[in-house]
Amino acid sequence: MNIPSSILTLLLGIGLTLVSLWYGQNHGLMPVAASEEAAHIDGLFNAMMTISMGLFLLVQGVIVYSAIKFRRKPGELGDGAAIEGNVPLEILWTAIPAAIVLWISIYSFEIYNEMGGFDPAANDMHAMHGMPAGKGSAMAATLDGMPNTSTLMALGVGASPANQGKPAAVSVNVLGLQYAWIFTYPDSNVTTSELHVPVGKEVQLNMNAQDVIHAVWIPQLRLKQDVIPGTPTQLRFTTNKVGTYPLRCAELCGGYHGSMVTQMIVHTPEDYATWIASQQDSAQAQAEVVKQTIAMTPANLSTASYLAPYATEMGVKSEMVQHLQHHDMSKSIASAIK
Repeated sequence: MNIPSSILTLLLGIGLTLVSLWYGQNHGLMPVAASEEAAHIDGLFNAMMTISMGLFLLVQGVIVYSAIKFRRKPGELGDGAAIEGNVPLEILWTAIPAAIVLWISIYSFEIYNEMGGFDPAANDMHAMHGMPAGKGSAMAATLDGMPNTSTLMALGVGASPANQGKPAAVSVNVLGLQYAWIFTYPDSNVTTSELHVPVGKEVQLNMNAQDVIHAVWIPQLRLKQDVIPGTPTQLRFTTNKVGTYPLRCAELCGGYHGSMVTQMIVHTPEDYATWIASQQDSAQAQAEVVKQTIAMTPANLSTASYLAPYATEMGVKSEMVQHLQHHDMSKSIASAIK
């Protein structure tokens, strides 16, 4: 049975479309999506994979078909037919890629805007952090990752159009330096080497670098942003899955760039509040230890007080320690009289 070429072409086109659509949704190339923003990126990536697979099958199919259909037959020794060109075909294969690229550009623009890439507040860190506007770059960075002086603008992904003008639920100052990350929570005065955030709450990272350009990259969030010395950058996102995810530096920053890796730990709101409280308690306990250590210097202690812990361990009676103290005091008084 001979199938008309038009019907065969239609069937092949339907099959190619179905295969491309299936692969675009089932390629399995992306890690788990752990943020609301990830859905936008995945939608764009899936669309690009669908188009790419369709074009790949079409081009490879034409190549295979041509290799079989127009191969040299046995006994053919002459040259092939001279074909000067096909103007409509050339227009078609130029117009289709141009239309696809234009569509992807518009789609990417809309997704970037929906994620907050065009948030005006993302380019106004002076108002956000209460810093006076200045000419030029910041001169240095403090421990919490924010510059001592302001810059003309900040880069990054800000609030989505629905949340523009609203502060994020959690704000974290990020400092990148060779070869570590320092995260400071200004609302609770907590500093850690890991990023801890609550699930379902919008988080804003205010980022700065101390030395060279770094980049915060969290694949599960589908977000990556440069961290630039003297130029504040930011990321705003909302996680939707509890878990532990890698946070890497994605900018070659030196010989130990590969070791600049930490974690982002996403807690439930209750666990996050518990973690903040535990960090505050730990910081307070460490401060008390430091305070006591500084206060109890040997120069300010009497002989008995200084020797008491050692005397107990050695089994020396307290009367003997007191005698030593009395003897030292008698010598001090005698020296003063002389």
